[in-house]
Amino acid sequence: MEKPACRCCYDPCKVMSLVTLLCFTFLCLDYITFNGKSDGFSFKFNSHGRLTSAERKRNGTQGPGSLQLTGNIDDRRTSAESDVGRARTAGSDKPDEGQKSLNDANESDAQSASRSDQGPAEDVTLQVLGESDRDTARLNQESADPCSGRYIYVHNLPSRFNDDILKNCTSLIKWFDMCPSVVNEGLGPQIHDPRGVLSHGNWFATNQFLLEAIFRNRMRQYECLTNDSSLASAVFVPFYAGLDVGRHLWNFSTSVRDSLARDFANWLADRPEWKKMWGRDHFLIGGRISWDFRRPTNDVSDWGNNLMFLPESNNMTMLSIESSSWNNDVAIPYPTYFHPSSETEVLEWQNKVRTHERPHLFSFAGAPRPSLEDSIRSELINQCQASNGACALLNCGDGWNKCNDPVEVMNVFESSVFCLQPQGDSYTRRSTFDSILAGCIPVFFHPGSAYVQYIWHLPKNYSKYSVFIPEDKVKHGDINIKQVLSRISSDAVLSMREEVVRLIPRIVYADPRSRDHAFQDAFDTAVKGVLERIESIRRRISNGMDPSRGFSDQNGTKFNMPVTA
Repeated sequence: MEKPACRCCYDPCKVMSLVTLLCFTFLCLDYITFNGKSDGFSFKFNSHGRLTSAERKRNGTQGPGSLQLTGNIDDRRTSAESDVGRARTAGSDKPDEGQKSLNDANESDAQSASRSDQGPAEDVTLQVLGESDRDTARLNQESADPCSGRYIYVHNLPSRFNDDILKNCTSLIKWFDMCPSVVNEGLGPQIHDPRGVLSHGNWFATNQFLLEAIFRNRMRQYECLTNDSSLASAVFVPFYAGLDVGRHLWNFSTSVRDSLARDFANWLADRPEWKKMWGRDHFLIGGRISWDFRRPTNDVSDWGNNLMFLPESNNMTMLSIESSSWNNDVAIPYPTYFHPSSETEVLEWQNKVRTHERPHLFSFAGAPRPSLEDSIRSELINQCQASNGACALLNCGDGWNKCNDPVEVMNVFESSVFCLQPQGDSYTRRSTFDSILAGCIPVFFHPGSAYVQYIWHLPKNYSKYSVFIPEDKVKHGDINIKQVLSRISSDAVLSMREEVVRLIPRIVYADPRSRDHAFQDAFDTAVKGVLERIESIRRRISNGMDPSRGFSDQNGTKFNMPVTA
């Protein structure tokens, strides 16, 4: 007899129950994927960064390019720090030997990536966290590491780009010897003040063009330096760009003026750190106005060099004493004469200028600019001289004068309620910061002198700390400075002066030799600003936007009067 065929019978109820359960499971997985409100889920990858064949089938993907996930650098930071400790250095541009294991680990990662198509792969699991898990991980990391998001890597440049320039201090400026100014880490010689005009703190005859050296020396004391560039949120490039171009501004060919800048750009572009964001996380200091680095043509009669017009420079941010109309130029304060070594020195000075007697309604320290057709300086000097003693004039003509004496300058500003700050050879003046330091309310005549320049250091609402008088009204004789300033109420004056006094810590550069920096100085404020700028670029990249758009574009409206709330 023929054996009956074996047939499997299913209970329809059981089949329907199984189908329902599977549908519910996939619906939950979809919800997790798009909302991330659970503990997350995982994919299995091999060490080449590809899904394993089993996982591709399980997740419905058929090729190595079907699923693209971008890892979070914060996860890498947490892992690296737990293995070898925080990557920091305490005051050198050169990597610390203690960081070797961390650097080796990252080099190993890079080598593994380059060998992605070689040899067998070991399967690893990638955990994709839900939103709540990511928030918790981020908060835990930030609480464990106060430098999270603040790490800065400093390029160890060849000495020809910085130290060698400073060693040849006799050639830095054509007109005088800069060697006395480079002492005390760029602060200059200490000031002796037997008259007691200044406080007993750290006062120096600081040259305004030495900001690059001062900033670099302050960076050596920054608490969140790292020798592992993969951890860095920003990369500082200690090139003495202003000191370099200052040597060649007069009677030199364009090729000589551009030589070291081109050498610098080529060196930088070959570095592995450059390729991380193609330079958009890099920043440097310009100790001169930005226009000195933006020569528009190769005509020998044009001013400056072409550093900031080089392709590499278009991807970097320059912090200089005066910005240009290009978006990757940001202004930071000129160095003043005061470089406090402690918060106590700052508080003592603030108390002094807050209560100082001010017999003069206003003052002006400067010289006329007869060769500049639009200059209002001659008119200001005339009005000052005709004020019957309401104005103190410090005439800064050719040759040695009291304007070269920090004590004389500070004495005039400390004795004045308002300090006139017209344009000079360019939009800005060091005198602006000397007057704020003295507790003197600045009077501006062009928005490019401060309001659109020092956006990280000065309040957006400029009426809180200054007075604005349109320069065209002065030029046409429609304004009497004394009358305008006399009409300001005493309450308004006290309010503005208090705001000016509060600004003092943010516009001075602390002594780089001191570690007692319990206050936020101009350096700290600049670093915070540049970190935020670079983070905004990262957000643009993560959102799929073009990071170059608007980064270094010329802004034709930059120097227009800003609108305040």
